[in-house]
Amino acid sequence: MISKNTLLTDEQIRINFQRWLCQAECSDISDPDVVKELNAIKDDREKIRKAFCRNLTFGTGGLRGIIGAGTNCMNVHTVAGASQGVAEHIKRHVSGEGGRVAVSYDSRRKSQLFARIACSVFAANGLKVYLFPRMMPTPCLSFAVRSLQCAAGIMITASHNPCQYNGYKVYGSDGCQITPETAEEIYEEIAKIDVFADVRTEDFERSCRKGMIDYVSEQVHTEFIEAVKKESVLGSKEADRGIPIVYTPLNGTGCEPVLRVLKESGYYNITVVKEQQEEDENFSTCSYPNPEIREAMILGIEYAKRKNAALVLATDPDCDRAGAAVNDGQGDYVLLSGNETGILLLDYICRQRIANGTMPEHPIAVKTIVTTELGQRIAAYYGVETINVLTGFKFIGEQVSCLEAEGRVEDFIFGYEESCGYLSGTYVRDKDGV
Repeated sequence: MISKNTLLTDEQIRINFQRWLCQAECSDISDPDVVKELNAIKDDREKIRKAFCRNLTFGTGGLRGIIGAGTNCMNVHTVAGASQGVAEHIKRHVSGEGGRVAVSYDSRRKSQLFARIACSVFAANGLKVYLFPRMMPTPCLSFAVRSLQCAAGIMITASHNPCQYNGYKVYGSDGCQITPETAEEIYEEIAKIDVFADVRTEDFERSCRKGMIDYVSEQVHTEFIEAVKKESVLGSKEADRGIPIVYTPLNGTGCEPVLRVLKESGYYNITVVKEQQEEDENFSTCSYPNPEIREAMILGIEYAKRKNAALVLATDPDCDRAGAAVNDGQGDYVLLSGNETGILLLDYICRQRIANGTMPEHPIAVKTIVTTELGQRIAAYYGVETINVLTGFKFIGEQVSCLEAEGRVEDFIFGYEESCGYLSGTYVRDKDGV
């Protein structure tokens, strides 16, 4: 077993490359782009070294890397190997009909292909698979894991990274990203696997006909939308639902669910940034689709200036992060940081819950240790306990699951982190941009 992040020797790199060159084309799992790239770099030692210098690291965020050929890249073989490792872990810990997996994907290059490869591997290992019929946000995947009583969930996404990247996020049965301990167990399984000899796979369409792969029903998506809408804390307070809003999904998964939530909640004066409305695997108008930075919001702000909008909203490609810019009243727009949005939301939720009589007796807010301490002071003002956790929203989701185990899940009112991640309900266990 090769340890994580271990750099391979020149001889190991040479052997690995030759094996991939010989077997990638005739493998049961194949991608012409991988074969083409292997042939293109066969005389370039530096490119071979870069592609094969290590095995792509598997951690609590699963896999993430540049799309390309080689053990150090995201491709059909590394995805298949990871899926076989996840399957082995599930079979080791879950028996019978509990061995179910939910799978979703975003708008990135190869995302749908990687999702289908993962499904084929899980099905060949005797696991029932539920695949979303179209790209769907990460929080919707988290919701589906719990709704469909799955042992695990897989989200094919590289979140807000540039278009050259893709990734493979793994969720546990609680709908939360896996813990470091689980990630280590899965990595140990993956490290044993020869991607050309040990991966079980079956034709995707055949697995569908056999009933091992089903598409997630529209009902699950609708239930997710309804759960989001229930998080409104307006109560009987009147709101201006004609407020002019500009929204951009940054060519990702957010467009359908975000617009549906806004419109079904009565907001009608919404303008979508057309250049960023449809999926675009190259993110042509936004090379770094991260709503934390102004560059990602430029088109939205231009639209807002023309419309004199009050608010610009943006979600990243897998729609777990949400960014906002507000009209400064002087012809420009101020981008709010994740910290600023987080404390504004926390303050508003607390005020409205108290006004509505829906504040629990022992309310709890959860934030990461790198998130502003001002939130803790605001929470204390309203009598809300703050729990600080390590960096990563999975640790906020973990606290929600702990409260649920204690019969106190209703005490959770808000979770937030400085990187534009927020959650005000318990219907998912990850940040929810929707």
